[in-house]
Amino acid sequence: MKRFGNPLLSISALILILITIMSLLLRNDSNRLKAVPAFFVGTGLIINGALVRKRRRQQLLLAIRKTNQDLY
Repeated sequence: MKRFGNPLLSISALILILITIMSLLLRNDSNRLKAVPAFFVGTGLIINGALVRKRRRQQLLLAIRKTNQDLY
């Protein structure tokens, strides 16, 4: 069974988004724009992780189906 990656790296995207939201709430208008890139990076990391996970699961399902077809 494959070990998962660094758990701190997995939760870092969520923490980055939470820090960005707090920053957007606490900063003035001119400084709010500085927090937007961090939001996009955190969101991109979460979306990328979900897409990679979906593709890996699909490949696993196809391998299981192929193995089952080879047995019959």
